[in-house]
Amino acid sequence: MADWNFCPQCATPLSMITLEEDSGPQARLRCPACDFTHWNNPVPVLAAIVEIDGKVLLARNAAWPGKMYALITGFMEAGESPQEGIAREVKEETNLDVLSTNLVGAYEFLRMNQVIIAYHVVAEGEVRLSPELVDYRLYDLADLKCWPAGTGYALADWLRTRGHEPVFFTAEENAERRRP
Repeated sequence: MADWNFCPQCATPLSMITLEEDSGPQARLRCPACDFTHWNNPVPVLAAIVEIDGKVLLARNAAWPGKMYALITGFMEAGESPQEGIAREVKEETNLDVLSTNLVGAYEFLRMNQVIIAYHVVAEGEVRLSPELVDYRLYDLADLKCWPAGTGYALADWLRTRGHEPVFFTAEENAERRRP
């Protein structure tokens, strides 16, 4: 997310100003001229555990290191429900048609100031990746490893519902998968 330097209402430079709020004194970026407040609320991000023929699809983003694969994710658009958004993201990124969606849960991703809304989706069709993605792999549930971040915790929670105790990457394995 870009840093906020100027008020979007009047273009005055924003300042860190402490004001009394419902929860007590709160320092936030505020406009000293027109009282605009930049709330810096988390952004909703949608994630899909995509199941095709009993296997889970993990994909690699073009900007990621070669060993890093994860869930299909994307931003929710104005005017769509989370279920509509995740079906759209799966279609845009993989060309798969979503047959069903089931909520797995909501997960924090503090580093990116995001709240991840994760779904398990059953999909069908022929995988054709968007230019955003460069590779994908299909995994049997027993072969999946989870990563210690928001979508990795969603995958772990979903695996438990399927009778699998999740296995997480060790710190060394996770560092290796993130290395260029």
